[in-house]
Amino acid sequence: MPRAVALVAVLLVACAHGWVSERLYCGRSIPGGGMVSDEEWTRFVAEVVTPRFPDGLTIWRADGQWREGEQIVREPVMILEVLHRGDPASRASIEAIAQEYRTRFRQSAVLRVTSPARATFVTQ
Repeated sequence: MPRAVALVAVLLVACAHGWVSERLYCGRSIPGGGMVSDEEWTRFVAEVVTPRFPDGLTIWRADGQWREGEQIVREPVMILEVLHRGDPASRASIEAIAQEYRTRFRQSAVLRVTSPARATFVTQ
């Protein structure tokens, strides 16, 4: 049994040092009225996101929907995706970005999706 535990520990460490894909789904509707403007989003990315992940990230616009009771709610969403090595500092940075978005734009939640990833650059 100790051997199996050691194997699991080695596998967990190996996974922890692989690539991780993190996505944050940031709703643009502000509770009580209004929308996060393009200018506000751009400022948020410049002030909060880019300093934490200066090597690169991807952002795209989407339309989200979910069920709230019997009602379907739809809203425009900005999706932020970052690939990182799964280290504690990167994970903490993603959490800080989500929390700052929640606070700054009075959001009840930001959806965070974390997945292991295999990342390579195709150069030829």
